[in-house]
Amino acid sequence: MLRQAQHDNDALLKYVLYILTNPTKTVLYIGITSDLVRRLYEHSSGRGDVGKFTGKYQADLLIYFEICPDATQAIAREKQLKGWTRAKKEALINGFNSTWKAIDLETWEG
Repeated sequence: MLRQAQHDNDALLKYVLYILTNPTKTVLYIGITSDLVRRLYEHSSGRGDVGKFTGKYQADLLIYFEICPDATQAIAREKQLKGWTRAKKEALINGFNSTWKAIDLETWEG
């Protein structure tokens, strides 16, 4: 659903802030991108690359995302969330995806 919307209206979905976790849900990775599908592929492709954070901790499961209107606001939001406590990040995720089930962009209807 999001993937189709992204192709239909690139201006609306220009920048995405996202949070990834690992299979045991012990790690949170926060990032921004202008192409979430591509970026998720890049994270999953580098899963075994211990030189990178997401590879080292196997954090490639999408559990949260939000649309930002432009790059400046996406960067500011990323910095804001990175400054939050783990508990505050968990509360944000729980409000969006209470089961922390990995989001499949092909079927997600949020």
